[in-house]
Amino acid sequence: MKNDIAHLQDIKLLVDTFYGKVQNDPLIGPIFNGIIKNWQPHLAKMYTFWQTVLLQEHTYFGSPFPPHAKLPVSAEHFERWLSLWRTTVDSFFEGPKAEDAKWRGQAMADMFLAKIEYFRERNTGPLI
Repeated sequence: MKNDIAHLQDIKLLVDTFYGKVQNDPLIGPIFNGIIKNWQPHLAKMYTFWQTVLLQEHTYFGSPFPPHAKLPVSAEHFERWLSLWRTTVDSFFEGPKAEDAKWRGQAMADMFLAKIEYFRERNTGPLI
């Protein structure tokens, strides 16, 4: 039986493994690798983001959407991101937090894609 996500070390394992897969993925890897030149600061930010979201330990301060607003992505890219996210969560964890992580990943992907398409159609971007 797998444990649920409960500690910062769990978040780090999840984030490091997931973004390792992202970096090596033939569809979304080139997009991320083309933008993120130094992965360590990005991973550190993702630790705090998911620590805040899943463990309710408020360590993330920021706006997650604006850096993604002009990415050259479509539904296909988000489907791949979600597939990698879900399989990574499932490979290590099970329980309410793990299910919440997958649900929140889906919700963020849906929201980000809708916002990206909205701004793309209007040839504009977020205010901040």
